[in-house]
Amino acid sequence: MKKALITGASGGIGFEVARRLAAQNYQLTLVARNEDKLNKALAGLNSNGHSIFVADLTKKEDLKKVADHLATNKYDVLINNAGAGLYGQFIGLPLEDQLNTMQLNMDALVTLSYSFLEKASSGSALVNIGSLLAHSSLPGGAVYAGTKSFVANFSESLWYEFKHKGVFVMGFNPGAADSDFHSNAGRQSTDFPKFVISSVVDVADELVKALHKRQKPRVVQGLKNRLMLWGFKFLSRKSAVSIMGQISPGMSH
Repeated sequence: MKKALITGASGGIGFEVARRLAAQNYQLTLVARNEDKLNKALAGLNSNGHSIFVADLTKKEDLKKVADHLATNKYDVLINNAGAGLYGQFIGLPLEDQLNTMQLNMDALVTLSYSFLEKASSGSALVNIGSLLAHSSLPGGAVYAGTKSFVANFSESLWYEFKHKGVFVMGFNPGAADSDFHSNAGRQSTDFPKFVISSVVDVADELVKALHKRQKPRVVQGLKNRLMLWGFKFLSRKSAVSIMGQISPGMSH
């Protein structure tokens, strides 16, 4: 039985991915900061043998506990899904909150990747959840978009470093999804134009499919998102960023 650890697994994309892997006979460890939500997620899986790990990855002591767990327990798959962001203009948001976003989206992801890859053997896989915004920018969400650019570049570099060892690394980049990310960030998914929103079910389906195919270091989720990035190639960078600013929930229009 293969084992997978998923961060940010108490709901949204993380939980939907967990459901699919559980159905494929993976033994799962679900990581998130809210114990009640984790227990509900655990009850929603269709088989036994799974476990939860309560940890707030913005706290160094909690992050160390998860990293130590990865260092002493062999997993076949790590999915770094935990992430957060804030909508709003840069100097209109508390600096400390934005630094916490950087801690979770980058520092925690790098730390857990390191612990996992130290023990990874041929056949293992690391999936880091980035964002479409890694490749398109987002005025009104500058720090979040910047962290996801880091995740995309970092993951692609690791893909090359580890491919000859038989260890697969993928940066998976979803577009805006109908999860609670947006309410946690201070807006709602409905603040985006409807045509840009994907369901968490579709995102999870595509992620698991890409994990099993193991073909690309960078996967952009959703045909509409891939078409948007393709279209941006024919625009100046100034025009592309201006379009993102116009549709951003973090800007005052």
